[in-house]
Amino acid sequence: MTATERAVPTIVVADLPALRRRTSAVLIVSQILGGLGVPIGIALAPVLATEVSGTEAMSGLAPTASVAGTALLSMPLAALMTSRGRRPGLVLAYLIGALGACLVVLAAVIDSFPLLLLGMAGFGAGSSANLQARFAAADLAEPDRRGRAISTVVWATTIGAVLGPNIAAPASHGFAGTAIPETAGPFLWAAGIFLLAGVMVAILLRPDPLLAARVLAPQEQQSAEGRSLGAGLAAVAASPRARLALVTVTVSHTAMVSIMVMTPVDLGHHGADLELIGLVISGHIAGMYAFSPVMGWLSDRIGRLAVIGLAVGLLSCAALLAGTAGPSHGQTAAGLFLLGLGWSAGLVSGSALLTDSVPQPARAAVQGLSDLTMNTAAGIGGAAAGLIVSQAGYGWLNALGAALLLPMAALALLTARRRPAAEAGAGAGAGAGAGAVKD
Repeated sequence: MTATERAVPTIVVADLPALRRRTSAVLIVSQILGGLGVPIGIALAPVLATEVSGTEAMSGLAPTASVAGTALLSMPLAALMTSRGRRPGLVLAYLIGALGACLVVLAAVIDSFPLLLLGMAGFGAGSSANLQARFAAADLAEPDRRGRAISTVVWATTIGAVLGPNIAAPASHGFAGTAIPETAGPFLWAAGIFLLAGVMVAILLRPDPLLAARVLAPQEQQSAEGRSLGAGLAAVAASPRARLALVTVTVSHTAMVSIMVMTPVDLGHHGADLELIGLVISGHIAGMYAFSPVMGWLSDRIGRLAVIGLAVGLLSCAALLAGTAGPSHGQTAAGLFLLGLGWSAGLVSGSALLTDSVPQPARAAVQGLSDLTMNTAAGIGGAAAGLIVSQAGYGWLNALGAALLLPMAALALLTARRRPAAEAGAGAGAGAGAGAVKD
């Protein structure tokens, strides 16, 4: 046991319920704060990039830089969490996000587009913190409640995702007449929000959930070698369920992002105004986050594999509806709502299955690998989506998005057929608490 883990106070099993509730409450509040900050960047980054660069052709590079920053920071943050616990990693992510937001404001003041891209890359750390928080919620959860623990933290993002874009306009008005452009002003608010989230996590997320879970885990699993990225990769390679989980979160996220980013363009081509486009995207976001507790409950109740199958079905229906909607805005809205539901089913069930399927010491490294993979793939998919639509059309984009689901579905069927008894409990014995995990 490391010195960091020895600093974790002795945990009495009877205290675990209260510890789980406190940990969940801290993560939910930090997720709400993070959810307030991140949408500001999503809403204003393209506009600010156009103003700073002087051309709309560069507008897409700012959000792309944010996605790239989220992906690139996933593994370093996971490495820090592996060695020091969740709290230092989450605090550092929020601090980097705040610094990135400040750099964005400075870039707007001095009209530096390269600095803007650097700032947006750092701003992406806020998304990294939000993603990693779902795994922190699972550290101390009972094995048969991990899906619900993850989904509750994902659901908390709904509040920030809804309020964030709405506070951007009022926040910008406060900088009228100053040297800070109005479109950059809300990033200062985002920096303050990220700092507040980081301070709250630093003070209240005690004891650290990951270190506490290790204290409660069997000591023979706690070698330093077992926590390395290499050990994590070996654990994924050795477990069909871990491979399925990694594929599930990656494919679900990539299919969702690729279709979602081009939907406003397609709606505009069919005469939709900005208000209607906003309503469609709001319905999509509601599908992503508002129903995540349902997906968590189903994941724990009927099994991870069943909900992965549900994700395949929902995402396929979404691609069919959106891809064939044409001028029917209602059909497009229905497709985007199902797209959000399918993403939620895939993310929650895949994250829970990944946590179940690898040994406790390797989880933080594998979870960081998962976020790196899903964000990198989604970044590539989002960039390719524009080319596909420009060359072949929105319908073909949806068809290719549905095609991505085929290997995920095939792997899920193959994994379900194997169902080895030994692996069904892999990871469960290393986690906190007891109880069967439905696969």
